[in-house]
Amino acid sequence: MQISSINDVKIYNLSHGKSLPEWLSDRKKRQLQKKDVDILRRIELIQDFEMPTVCTSIKVSKDGQYILAAGTYKPRIRCYDTYQLSLKFERCLDSDVVAFDILSDDYSKLVFLHCNRYVEFHSQHGHYYKTRIPKFGRDFSYHYPSCDLYFVGAGSEVYRLNLEQGRFLNSLQTDAVEHNVCDINPVHQLFATGTSEGRVECWDPRVRNRVGLLDCALSSVTEGTEVQGLPSITALKFNGSLAMAVGTSTGQVLLYDLRSCQPLLVKDHFYNLPIKSLNFHDPLDLVVSADSKIIKMWNKDSGKVFSSIQPQTNINDVCMYPKSGMLFTANEDPKMNTFYIPALGPAPRWCSFLDNLTEELEESPESTVYDDYKFVTRKDLENLGLSHLVGSSLLRAYMHGFFMDIRLYHKVKSMANPFAYEEYRKDKIRQKIEESRTQRVQLTNLPKVNKELALKLMEEGDDEAELASRKKKGKVVPSILGDDRFKVMFENPDYQVDEQSEDFRLLNPIVSKVGQKRKKKLRLLSQQAAAAQKEAEEEEEPEGRASSEEESSDDDKSWVEEVREQRRLLWMEGRERRLQARKEADRDTDLLPREQNGASKASNMSTGNKSSKPQFYQIKAGEEFRSFNDVTRKQKLQKASLEERLKLEENSGISNVADTAVGSKQVTFTLKKSEQQKKQQQAERDHHAERKKLRRSAGHLSSERGRGRGRGRGRF
Repeated sequence: MQISSINDVKIYNLSHGKSLPEWLSDRKKRQLQKKDVDILRRIELIQDFEMPTVCTSIKVSKDGQYILAAGTYKPRIRCYDTYQLSLKFERCLDSDVVAFDILSDDYSKLVFLHCNRYVEFHSQHGHYYKTRIPKFGRDFSYHYPSCDLYFVGAGSEVYRLNLEQGRFLNSLQTDAVEHNVCDINPVHQLFATGTSEGRVECWDPRVRNRVGLLDCALSSVTEGTEVQGLPSITALKFNGSLAMAVGTSTGQVLLYDLRSCQPLLVKDHFYNLPIKSLNFHDPLDLVVSADSKIIKMWNKDSGKVFSSIQPQTNINDVCMYPKSGMLFTANEDPKMNTFYIPALGPAPRWCSFLDNLTEELEESPESTVYDDYKFVTRKDLENLGLSHLVGSSLLRAYMHGFFMDIRLYHKVKSMANPFAYEEYRKDKIRQKIEESRTQRVQLTNLPKVNKELALKLMEEGDDEAELASRKKKGKVVPSILGDDRFKVMFENPDYQVDEQSEDFRLLNPIVSKVGQKRKKKLRLLSQQAAAAQKEAEEEEEPEGRASSEEESSDDDKSWVEEVREQRRLLWMEGRERRLQARKEADRDTDLLPREQNGASKASNMSTGNKSSKPQFYQIKAGEEFRSFNDVTRKQKLQKASLEERLKLEENSGISNVADTAVGSKQVTFTLKKSEQQKKQQQAERDHHAERKKLRRSAGHLSSERGRGRGRGRGRF
C-alpha cells in the first residue's frame, strides 16, 4: 500500500506493491513477508484483480456486489464478487471490447460492443445472442423506458435497436460526420451525443427530433490555450436534470447548464491529452475527470483543485464505487489500480476494515523529509542571523533543529557570505586535483611482463596529469596501469608483446610516430598553458625554422618509408626460410635412413665381409613410396603445435597464408588425393565411357504405322 498526500488529502493506493506468485508455498510467502517491506505492507483487497495484458474498461453493478472489467489479450470479460473478494467467472470473447454496459442490477444481463461491428448479449449462463450494426461503433447508451439501445460511431446516423421487439428501428439522422460518445440523462431521458466536430447534439427520444445544439469547440478555447486543431468531444456525462460535463480531445472539461449555450466553467488539464472519463461526486460537489496521465478532482462551482492522482501507467477508464471514497482504474498494465480516499467517503461495506486501518496509520504518522526544505540547527541560525525567526511560521521545529524553506536559505546565505561561491569553487578544484593524483598508480618497480609498455604509459600519464593541473577545466583520464581490467596484461606472460612478430614490426612505425606527435602536442599545450599563466607576449617565429605544419607533413611521409622497409625485410626472411625448408626436404628423400645404414655397416664388419651388399625392400601395390621417415614424421606432426604445423604446410606448398586489407590472415589449403581415391575416380570415368558406347538409339523405330486393335503401339 502506498500513501500520498496532495493538498492535505490522503490517498491510499491499495494495489501498490509486489504480487506474490501462486505457485509459492505458504512457508516461502511467510519468509518473503518477513524480509521484504513492500510485501509486508501489501494489501490484496480482491484476489486476482488484474488482466493478462491490458484492461480497457471497468464498471460496477447497480447493487454494488459485482465489478466487471474488460481487457485483452485474449479478449475477455472478468466478473469479481465483492462479497467473496475473489473472481466469480471469466468469459473469453471473439474480439476486443470497445464499450460494454450492465442492463440489470447484477451481472445477469450484459451488452458488449465489439471492434468488428458486432453487438453481443450475455445472460447469466453466458453468451445469448449476437447481431451486427451497419458501421463501426464507438459508444452506446441504454434507454430504459423504451428498451432501446442507441449506437454511435463512424457515421452520421444513430442506430436504434429495440430489445423488446428484437429489431432495428429507424435511425436518427444527424448533421455530424462522426460521433464519439453518447449519454442519456437519468431524470428526463434526454439523449446527447458528442461529435468529432466539437459539437453536442441533444435529441428527445419521444419525438425523435433534435432539440438542442451546443458548439463546444469555440467555448473550450480560453486565454493562453494553444489551438493546434479542431477539438472533438471525447467524454460526456449528465448530472441531475440540468448539469452536463463535456470533455474534449485537447484536455478541457466544460460544465454546462442545459438552459444556456455558454459553459459555466472551463477546466484545463494542461496535458493536451483527450479526456477519457468524467464522473460526479455529489456529496462534495466535485467533478472527477481523467485523461491518460492524471485523475483530477475539482470543485464544480469554483474549479478549485481538491486533489489529484497520477498513476505510473496510462489510464483507460475510471469507475467510482457508489456512496464511498473508493475508485477503480483500468490501465495500460495487467494490474487494475484501487484507490481509497477517506475524504470522499467511507469504505464500502465489503471492505469496512479499511477505515480502521487508515485511522491507525493516521495516529502513527511516518516522518517525511521534503526536498524543498533545508534542515538547520540553532548554531546555523545564529551564523545566518535568523535567530529572531524561531517560533514563527518560517521555521518548523524538528528534533534538534528546524526545517526552513530552501529558497529562503539560499537567499539569506548569499547575503551573509557573498564570497562563498568563490571559496566553494576553489575547494572543488583542489579536490579534483587531489583525486587525479590518487588515481595515478605509484609503481616502485616495473612489472615483470611488458616493462617497456608500462614505462611508456607511466611517462604519458605524468605528462597528461601535469597538463591537466595547469588547465582550469582539465580532466585526467585514469591510467591503464591503475585499471583492474588491464591488470592481467602486466602479470600473465601470455600477454607479452612479441616485438619480432610480423604484425608488431608493421605497426610499430605508425604507433611510434603517433606517440611522437602526441608528445609534441602535449609539450606545445603545456607551453601554451604556462605562457597563459605568466601573461606571455606574442613572439614571431624565427627565420630558417620550419613550421609545425611542415614538420607534421615530413613526419607523415617518414613512417611510410619505414613500413616499406619492414615489408622488404619480412619478404627476405620468408624467402630464406622457404629455401632452408626445401634443403631439409631433399635430405629426407634418401632411400635408407642413417641409423639403418650404420647398423648394416656394423653387421658387415662383424661377419668379415669386406663388400657391403645392398638391402632390398618390397613395396605393396597401390602405395606411393616417399621415404622411410613417413611414420616418424607423422608422429612428430601429431605432437607438434598448430603454429609449427602451419609453417611446415606453408613451406611444402600445401597451404598459403596471405594478408588481407584489414590486417587479418587468410589461409588457403590444397589437399592431395590418395592413390585409392585416384583409382576410384578413374574407374568411374571408364564406367561412364563404357555406358555411352552401349547406349542404343531408338531412331530406327517407325512412327508412321498406325495402332492396330489389341496389338499394342506398333511393330519393331
